[in-house]
Amino acid sequence: MRHRHQSFAPEGTRIYAIGDMHGRLDLLRNLEDQIQADADGSGAARRIAVYLGDYIDRGPDSRALIDWLIAGHLDGFETHLLKGNHEDRMLKYLEGSDGGERWLAIGGLETLQSYGIGVSALPSIEQGDQWRMELIRRLPPEHLAFLTNLEIKFECGDYLFVHAGVRPGIALEDQDTRDFLWIRDEFLGSNEDFGRMVVHGHSIGATPQIQTNRICVDTGAYYSHHLTAAVLEGNEVWFLQT
Repeated sequence: MRHRHQSFAPEGTRIYAIGDMHGRLDLLRNLEDQIQADADGSGAARRIAVYLGDYIDRGPDSRALIDWLIAGHLDGFETHLLKGNHEDRMLKYLEGSDGGERWLAIGGLETLQSYGIGVSALPSIEQGDQWRMELIRRLPPEHLAFLTNLEIKFECGDYLFVHAGVRPGIALEDQDTRDFLWIRDEFLGSNEDFGRMVVHGHSIGATPQIQTNRICVDTGAYYSHHLTAAVLEGNEVWFLQT
């Protein structure tokens, strides 16, 4: 079902915004097949795939999913890979930053397992440090480069793509990067016109959400098995889903 609203993608462009994957490579492969078929039948001169972040944690295949994204499997697409709060937290864990160990409690254990590190429960401080050093040893250099070089935001036409959202009352050019990655309640509860239609993930809904100022495509893929992409063309939006 197609919905019309006041925001427009550039003429001749079809944009696919893909929600939080969380280690579900099986679902991503399925959804990318749908996206490729849809794009090939569209006649759009410019095709853009925007991945909204949270590639890792919770699901079983974080490592393989990063390999898949690095290789790139969509043909004829301009691709933008955004950073999610889970990638942000993993990088802090790798750095040994204060608070980085919180990553293990929000899905990092499953990511460690995907890199072949045998973990099953939250560690003691000493164990946690051993696991961190083991992950540093096992993490391929191209994976660290992938995590480090993720985009924070992408703008196209009347749309702003970010992982989590924006802070109400602050101009888009003055936003704090942390809010792009982490904000939730203040953003979700706002009916403010942000100057762009914000397309985001991060906040799970049973179905994709279309509001006057935002579109959310996080449908909890890691447990619901529904990975969702918003399709944007002209002033229309519709959805593809596993």
